[in-house]
Amino acid sequence: MKDMANLFETWSLDREIVLVKLLKHPRSKVFAAWMDPKALAQWYGPAGLAIENHEADIREGGVWRFDMVGMFEGKEQRFPNMMRFLKIVPDELIVVDYGTPEPDDPERFHMTITFDEQADGKTVLTMRQLHPSAKRRQAVIGFGAVEYGLQTLDGLAAWLDG
Repeated sequence: MKDMANLFETWSLDREIVLVKLLKHPRSKVFAAWMDPKALAQWYGPAGLAIENHEADIREGGVWRFDMVGMFEGKEQRFPNMMRFLKIVPDELIVVDYGTPEPDDPERFHMTITFDEQADGKTVLTMRQLHPSAKRRQAVIGFGAVEYGLQTLDGLAAWLDG
């Protein structure tokens, strides 16, 4: 029982964002879309932003460095990102450390993506973000992280349907 208490000391709902999407594809296909750097560049990210890959070593222990690129007020804007793949269980689970390419980025968060295949062959994809603090979670919600995350999952659905 003491171990369970320790778990709840480190996990806190006020630091978490959870996004869920039901996809009409088998989980092996949905998972494969996450493992292919060329595919990721086609569907990942909010609507209106393109992905430019810099390094795409999509495996446990690997790194994906990319920019989200878009036009704002007539100027190109780049948003550098980096995911470190901490754990990958094929067709089931991806755990990443996510933030900017800065090694000591204090705003990095953990993201866990699970793939749950339903009896009808559809997949429930769940993305759980655990932010370093409740304050940081509120800040990312404030700039649209939930809406942008849902747009990303819609992009995945459209890519899978294509």
